[in-house]
Parts: sequence; C-alpha cells; structure tokens
Amino acid sequence: MDVEQEELQFLGLFGIFNESYKIIISWRKIFSQITLSLILPLAFIFLAHIEVSQSLRGKIMTNETDMMETDVGSRQYNRLNHILASEWSALFLIKALYFTFFLIFSLLSTSAVVYTIASIYTGREVSFRRTMSVVPKVWKRVMATFLCTFLAFFAYNVLAFFVMIIWVILGGFNYGLFVTGLFLLLVVYFAGILYMTFVWHLAGVVSVLEDVKGFQAMNKSQALMKGKMGIAICIFIILGLLSFAVQFAFQNLVVHAASVGMVAKAFYAILCFLLLVKLFLFGLVIQTVLYFVCKSYHHENIDKSALSDHLEVYLLGEYVPLKSKDIQLEQV
Repeated sequence: MDVEQEELQFLGLFGIFNESYKIIISWRKIFSQITLSLILPLAFIFLAHIEVSQSLRGKIMTNETDMMETDVGSRQYNRLNHILASEWSALFLIKALYFTFFLIFSLLSTSAVVYTIASIYTGREVSFRRTMSVVPKVWKRVMATFLCTFLAFFAYNVLAFFVMIIWVILGGFNYGLFVTGLFLLLVVYFAGILYMTFVWHLAGVVSVLEDVKGFQAMNKSQALMKGKMGIAICIFIILGLLSFAVQFAFQNLVVHAASVGMVAKAFYAILCFLLLVKLFLFGLVIQTVLYFVCKSYHHENIDKSALSDHLEVYLLGEYVPLKSKDIQLEQV
C-alpha cells in the first residue's frame, strides 16, 4: 500500500476506492491469476443461475396456467402435474447446487484476495502458487465465520418472524396504527439485515488476518466498524447498486430480451459477465482495505513482522494460534 498505516484512518470513501484501484493495478498479474481461477467461475455461476432459473420459472408458470385451464383428473391434467413436480424438483436442485458452489468460490476468493493483500502489506513474497497453496487452510477459518454468520441470520429471521406475527395479532384492531407499525418493523428489519451483512463481510477479513473466527470475528468486525460505519454503509450500498445494475441489465438484455438477436445477446452477456468479474474483484479488495482503515482509525497499529509470521503459519501446514498481542501493538 502506498499510504502509511497511521494515515489510513484519514482515507474517506474516494480514498478507499482509489487505494483499492492502485493495489489492483500495481499487482495486476497476481490478481489476474486469482480472477481467472476463482472469481471468473464465481461470476459465471451467478449469471448462469439467473439464466437457468428464470427459464425454468417461465416453464413452471406456463404449465401452472395450462393446468388451471384443464379438467381435474384428466390425462392432460395428470401429465402437467407430473411435469410440474419434475420442474419444481429441478429448480430446487439448481438452487441447492448454485448456493453450494457460489459459497465455495466466494469464500475461496475472499481468502485468496485477503491473503494476497496482507502479503503485499507485509512485504512478503507474492506468487499465485503460494497463494493457492494457502487458500485451502485460510478457507477453513472463513468458512467457520460464515457458518456462525448463517446461524446469526437464521436466529434474527426467526425472531423477526415472531415479532411480525405478534404485531399482526395485536395491531389488527386499528388499521392505521397497524400499517404504520408494520412499516417501521420492516424498516428496522432490513436495516438489521444490512448491518449484519456489513459485519459479515469484514468478519471474513478478520478471520484471515487475526487469531479469531466465528462469533469472535463477528464481534471484532462490529467493534472495528464503529466510527467508520458511514463509510462502510456507503461502500456496500454503492457495490450493491452496481451489482444490481449488472444483474438488471443481464435479465433485460439477455434473459428476457425476446426481440434481441443472438449476436446482440451474446455481446450483452459477455459485457455483463466481464463487468461482474471486475466488480467482484474490486469489492473483495475494497473490504480488505476497509479493514486496514478501521484498524488505523482505532489506533490498532499492525506489527508487520508479527503479521508476516502469522501468514507464514498457513504455509507451514498445521495452524498454531497466535495471541492477539502478537498480531497488533497495544492501542494508543
């Protein structure tokens, strides 16, 4: 990184974006290799899932409409019922496969990018072969954090569901009060989802660079984001909007574009694919830079030699826990 550690805390939104861009450009070879091996399949899985699931949903809707217009118990009705059962089973299978492979490549990409940037930061040797040999070991820690995050999301949604049910029961006596309260509950619910998403992304970086994982990494991520929450929210909203824009363009120019020719569809599909690949890489680098900015803001100056030793442990094979004081200096 070109910016000194003590000066990272002063980086704003554009400063973080600029620093992330310079890191990618300066080390374009290693990031190109990571992109081709991990991020490119990630983007392909994402877009292919949209194409296949939307096509299958269209067939399901058509068959359901035909089924409603067919006499119950007739041969045509039974045939459509059988086809619908097969299509729904295929859709659920596609969703399961998509979630599994998308999760695997997402966590592997996160591990590779975070480890690479940490190696650059500490002045260690950076090579694609070294990174890929470390990724399976780093991935385990990020996976543990994801599982804990998943449990937290599950508990949060269960709690939100019961709160909604209670409000529907208690607030039904006054329509105006019921609608207002329901709107506020939904606002609070989605704000909580966004906040937990921010914490989860930064917790993945914490899991790689510090001796914490799981719920501890989430608590550490939450503590680091204090004071930089506004910038973090802006970053993730911008990345989310850009991702939504690419997805929207892909659906309207490729998936649902019946009047567009095959050549034009192929062009739009490739364009959306390349944009999504760049966006995924940029997002992973940004969240790693954000980690260093938050550390600097809280005056948790990272000892580069200790962090280098921490990264070296991944290469040695068996993981030996390091105490937090070995990773970072005392708070100023």
